[in-house]
Amino acid sequence: MQDCFLRKVNYMRISITDLCNLRCQYCMPKDGIYKKQHQEMLSYEEIIKVVKYAAKIGIDKIRITGGEPLIKKDIVSFIDKIANIDGIKDIALTTNGVLLKDMAKDLQKAGLKRVNISIDSLKPDRYRSITRGGDVNHVLNGIQEVLQLNMRPIKLNVVVIGKLNEDEIEDFANLTINDEIDVRFIELMPVGEASGWAKDRFISNEEIKRRIGELLPVKNDTLGPARYYKLLGAKGRVGFINPISDHFCGSCNRIRLTSDGKLKPCLHSNQEIDILKALRENDNEIDEILQKAILSKPEKHYLYTSEHEIGHRNMSQIGG
Repeated sequence: MQDCFLRKVNYMRISITDLCNLRCQYCMPKDGIYKKQHQEMLSYEEIIKVVKYAAKIGIDKIRITGGEPLIKKDIVSFIDKIANIDGIKDIALTTNGVLLKDMAKDLQKAGLKRVNISIDSLKPDRYRSITRGGDVNHVLNGIQEVLQLNMRPIKLNVVVIGKLNEDEIEDFANLTINDEIDVRFIELMPVGEASGWAKDRFISNEEIKRRIGELLPVKNDTLGPARYYKLLGAKGRVGFINPISDHFCGSCNRIRLTSDGKLKPCLHSNQEIDILKALRENDNEIDEILQKAILSKPEKHYLYTSEHEIGHRNMSQIGG
């Protein structure tokens, strides 16, 4: 299905929980978030129902997010059910990687194709500080596990924050030399916990590219937001996602479903369309609500402009 700006929307990002086993500084408050009642959240059965309707109007790509999706009970069987819905061609997952080593094999058997792993430091002490208690070795072990399982492309998402981890830019880029890993630098966004300080700690991807040095452009093989390059002789790629300095709104192909049953046409807008009520009271409205969400997609976001409204949700509650 196309939106009002003739963009084909075929991708749904689904947050299955707003809870997480880490407390990353730009993503979640130090003490975590208010835990909602069970009835306020979508069940697996309700999410599956939404995906079945979405597949009928052209959604064929699903990404499972959180919070941290791997803390959710019975996620392996849930992935299996999503992967077997008619029309769904690709299912991926974004995770902090802490639990990935022990779960990757079962997730792959269930139908998971790919994983994106969020990691903002390779230094144990700094990682522990950024995540407020995490162990980076658990994440590195998870990365090695998915490499062995050949779940490619493996994508590492890195948010560079000025005066915090900017000295690791080259270290992250060098991870692509010996392994088929895509390291993707994502510009810090003024969302949730970071809304008050992101502008002061922002480092553009152009600056990151300059610090890495010579990079060879490579042909982009997907419609995703990243623009890819390679270090000379590297097996993997270095990617740049520029939501601030060079937004990719013109090719945006996605909508988001939050864990509490709201459809978000745009990550950087406060607009949300309730689908939870229809799921529980009137199935006949689900198709119409999905189409409304797609047709409500704005032409672009307005971050750092006078038209931008600061979001009232943390990233963990949206699903990224």
